[in-house]
Amino acid sequence: MLIKEVTLVPAEADRLRRTPLQEIFWTRTSLLLTVLVVVAGLSLWISSMMDPGAGKTLLTSLGTGTLISAVVGFGQTLITATASQRAMVTPVIEESRRALEALSAEYRSLNKEFFPTHVFEATTDPDPLFNRVMTEDLDVARHYFFRGFSGRHAAARLLLSRTERELRVVIADPRDEGAIGGRARYLLRSEEAGMDYETIRSRLNDEISIGLVGLFLARSRCSLVDITVVADPPLDRLEVFDESVWVTLYSDIRGATTLYPRTLRFSEGSFLYNKERSEFLRVSQSRSGRHFRISTTTTRADFLALYEKITGSPLSEENFLELEGKFHSFRKEFTTLAELNP
Repeated sequence: MLIKEVTLVPAEADRLRRTPLQEIFWTRTSLLLTVLVVVAGLSLWISSMMDPGAGKTLLTSLGTGTLISAVVGFGQTLITATASQRAMVTPVIEESRRALEALSAEYRSLNKEFFPTHVFEATTDPDPLFNRVMTEDLDVARHYFFRGFSGRHAAARLLLSRTERELRVVIADPRDEGAIGGRARYLLRSEEAGMDYETIRSRLNDEISIGLVGLFLARSRCSLVDITVVADPPLDRLEVFDESVWVTLYSDIRGATTLYPRTLRFSEGSFLYNKERSEFLRVSQSRSGRHFRISTTTTRADFLALYEKITGSPLSEENFLELEGKFHSFRKEFTTLAELNP
């Protein structure tokens, strides 16, 4: 719901500002004044050509009196019209203006509370405007909450940032076979559906591993990294910043043929912002998930042990370097397509 401002041309604005008293004054009063002036002028003109006598005196008196009446009547009408406008019309106009301002403020409040500030339609490639606006939100945020599948994009964005923040991540549990089922079914409907279901599942497991390595590499941009893995993550991706919340609708079947679904941005103070932030904190602290932490002091050896706890599979130094290379390749490709300056 948007409120539009109406701009009036000068002639139309003058017409709307003219009150009914002004309309009467500039029609009936002006006509009467014209008649009186004409009668006074004719009387004085005729009397000036007459010989002295009763007739000349009568016409002179008539012309003079009529002219004085016209001047006095004009002045009285002008004063009365001005006073009447101040007493009757101006309060009504001011009250109407205040009512419209209150109504506009209410609509603006409703817009902020229930309607997104930005709507980004589904695309097959990263949208530069989408990523530019999100990066602006990230740059001024002290907290970054991410709920998604692997966290690869969150790690890539953090490595572009120059400021430190707290990161909380909720991702799919790689040890649960059903955790990646929803995303796999989504990809089967997308344009990448040339692969079979098992191939997609293998690729998704690889993405989780790459995302974990990326989060480890991004620890230098964070005061701490809290990771929660859950068996049944919501299909929609959620990213919460200090001033906004972004909801990427993987559940929207209209965008099922694209890799980057429709995304909505809501501002701080909106109904969705408060709801999603509270829900994220509930999930990230619930007992149903498994919780892990990466800090700036976490060493590579610490991470290898942490990786095995999360995935249930050991990670050798050679495999770590391989995943690190894949993450950097993904990061470079993503930042180039999204037109994000490193």
